[in-house]
Amino acid sequence: MNKQELRKKYKASRAELSEEIIEEMSLAIANQVLRLPIWDATYYHMFLPIQNKKEVNTEYVLHILQGKDKSVLVPRADFDRMKMTHILLQENTTIKISEYGIPEPLDGIEVSSSQIQVVFVPLLAYDKSGNRVGYGKGFYDRFLLECPENVITVGLSFFEPEDSLPAEELDVPLDYIVTPEIIHSFTKR
Repeated sequence: MNKQELRKKYKASRAELSEEIIEEMSLAIANQVLRLPIWDATYYHMFLPIQNKKEVNTEYVLHILQGKDKSVLVPRADFDRMKMTHILLQENTTIKISEYGIPEPLDGIEVSSSQIQVVFVPLLAYDKSGNRVGYGKGFYDRFLLECPENVITVGLSFFEPEDSLPAEELDVPLDYIVTPEIIHSFTKR
């Protein structure tokens, strides 16, 4: 399958999930995240879920990070420059749904990609080597290339891996994929 077909397949698979199942599976994923060897870090990048795309509800992981007194950064996408900025999530941070349906901070303290130690990455599909397929704009692949070489990347998925995915030169494989049942670990790129 090519990336377009994979996107279609996994969007359809997500569309079949009820809100109740999404919440149950998202909570199970958060419980699995607790088992990852990532808790010595300070700066964590966390995507906020696009509800109409039925993404993993990251609220549960956010609560864990905040409970552990971690600094959480949330992305704001600039579609003109095809880049993301990373805003420190604080109690007074105002989140608004962008014209693209993405929950984003309106303003706040921007933190450089070079400070980020752990990145939770959204995805549609992934394979047994840690390659992922996202929505196709390349925001996360470009962002991950700006991060420190030792950044830990964690994908969150409701589904199990494909055997292999078509990978392009700029695609950045992930270190971990967390599902409701299992943590997949991959060798560092």
